[in-house]
Amino acid sequence: MASSFSAFVKRQGLDLSWNRLGIKGMGAMAQGLFASLLIGTILNTMGTQTGLTFLNKVGAFATGVTGAAMAVSIGFALEAPPFVLYSLVAVGQAANSLGGAGGPLAVYFITVIAVIAGKLVSKVTPIDLIVTPLVTIGAGVGAAFLLAPPIGKAASAIGIAVMWATEMQPFIMGIVISVIMGIVLTLPISSAAICAALGLTGLAGGAALAGCCAHMVGFAVASFRENRLGGLLAQGLGTSMLQVPNLMKKPVLWLPAVLASAINGPVATCLFKLEQNGPAIASGMGTSGLVGPIGVVTGWISPPETAAGGGTPADLASLIFVAVIIPAVFALLASEIMRKKGGIEHGDLKIDC
Repeated sequence: MASSFSAFVKRQGLDLSWNRLGIKGMGAMAQGLFASLLIGTILNTMGTQTGLTFLNKVGAFATGVTGAAMAVSIGFALEAPPFVLYSLVAVGQAANSLGGAGGPLAVYFITVIAVIAGKLVSKVTPIDLIVTPLVTIGAGVGAAFLLAPPIGKAASAIGIAVMWATEMQPFIMGIVISVIMGIVLTLPISSAAICAALGLTGLAGGAALAGCCAHMVGFAVASFRENRLGGLLAQGLGTSMLQVPNLMKKPVLWLPAVLASAINGPVATCLFKLEQNGPAIASGMGTSGLVGPIGVVTGWISPPETAAGGGTPADLASLIFVAVIIPAVFALLASEIMRKKGGIEHGDLKIDC
């Protein structure tokens, strides 16, 4: 009985591994959020500042399908069959709407439930056209009504607690958030999705941005000898995940970037009081495509009611220091010391780029 069920699960393409559901699913959620809410917010800001109302309309269309975009992205990553994938549009919209401020996290969990339900019945009956969408949407929207509000409230509460703690203890929390988010960004886990799920903005968002920038720019500069300009751009504007194979072989290679993030975090929160008041997803993007800094600038141009504004030359200088200069200086300094002491050997940080 157990063997026949296992065969059925395998035949239906159900992969319940952490790599598929956790790493790939969360990463896809961030991509869907990026392609809807983040891009829509940027377009809306551009339209407001330039007076081109067409951009505002385009931005509104993009942000209006945030839940659907996330759900379809997650479904694609989970290799959902066509009818399951298409049905996730309704599931994502329902979960995001009912999840409130914690909508992204609600979309993630509920989409996983809907995909599993849909895969279990996909192509099992002769009326797949009716059964699969019915089960997928029914299970997904039903789960959204039941689970999205509490998931949303829990995620929102955690995010609020983290932001409150950062306001109360900016030095300690600056270090903690910066180091953790920098490490998460470098691992095959989506730091952007975590920031979006928890709604990390404000001072806590600034600390997250500082940590992500420290790892991306830090690894890019520390490995310049091995990877030259191509590696500098691939890691500094792309992703520090390119270093994961090297880090798995030799974890000590992480020290320069971790040190840079531990310094950069409290500098951002205590010295510059840098706040990320753009979309929360930008807090976990670092310098990838310059999305993190653009998010800060977006918050300056169109600040939320709770933001203090910004955008002065001093603000811009502080952003450049946090995003580029501090990570580059301290990661390079630490890596050079480690090279002289034998902690880093030539070729240790070589990547394929």
